[in-house]
Amino acid sequence: MKRYLLLLMTILPLLGYAREEGGVCYQQSDSLTICQLLDEAHGLPRTTNFPLFLAKKFLGIPYVAHTLEVNDSEQLVVNTRQLDCTTLVETVTALTLCVYRHLFTWRDYLNALSAMRYRYGQIDDYTSRIHYFTEWITLNTEAGIVREIQAPNPPFSAVQHVNVNYMSQHPKSYKALREHPEYVAAIRKMEQSITGGSFRYIPKQMVKNQALLRQAVKDGDIIAITCKKAGLDIAHLGFAVWQSDGLHLLNASMLHKKVVEEPMTLYQYLQKHSTHTGIRIIRILK
Repeated sequence: MKRYLLLLMTILPLLGYAREEGGVCYQQSDSLTICQLLDEAHGLPRTTNFPLFLAKKFLGIPYVAHTLEVNDSEQLVVNTRQLDCTTLVETVTALTLCVYRHLFTWRDYLNALSAMRYRYGQIDDYTSRIHYFTEWITLNTEAGIVREIQAPNPPFSAVQHVNVNYMSQHPKSYKALREHPEYVAAIRKMEQSITGGSFRYIPKQMVKNQALLRQAVKDGDIIAITCKKAGLDIAHLGFAVWQSDGLHLLNASMLHKKVVEEPMTLYQYLQKHSTHTGIRIIRILK
């Protein structure tokens, strides 16, 4: 508790909303939540599965889409009160990275979050944010934050050939692109740089409760659901949770309208979505 109070003292000048250019957008409760979680994690054994421990702390948080689209100028948004599948993964990954690197302050968390959400950690405008998860995996692998698991084969018996153009083809679906059509060219250039990559994944018919899958996918791994929807690479994100009946997905769910551990197995979940093809596996590095 003493350490937690000291952490609060360090962030008191930063509480409330900060909407200045190049600043951070958050509420007081967000900074308190982050510091409380870092303090709690600091006291746990190093053998703790921190991604899963931290992800479970957000169970029940409401699902809300587009929480990063709050200002005209691009800012680092921290919102622990409302999450979508991407912001859940980013929030937990940034917290985990801080714990693994023995960094336990609010500023440490902001640095970790901006480093993984923005291309090379540089916040310029909307186009500097990483929008496709394939690029997120690639750049955060280069930064030593995560590693994509693509072996052994099986179960990684399928290959995704990435071909993305959804954002540039549907600019009216994105607030920033509607208001700034000049951004579309930069988005298209980014899409072209991602297109052509090939990545091994586990096809959905192999996501079964078997020893092979349990060896390949670990509790707390990031699960990226691949899809065949034109112009997209990844349909949904979450964290791996093994239960006695098989692999489950801890995710910010549009269906349940909150962060949940899906009651059905991931195998059952994937079969209910005809456009889902399988899963890519990403592990946060210690």
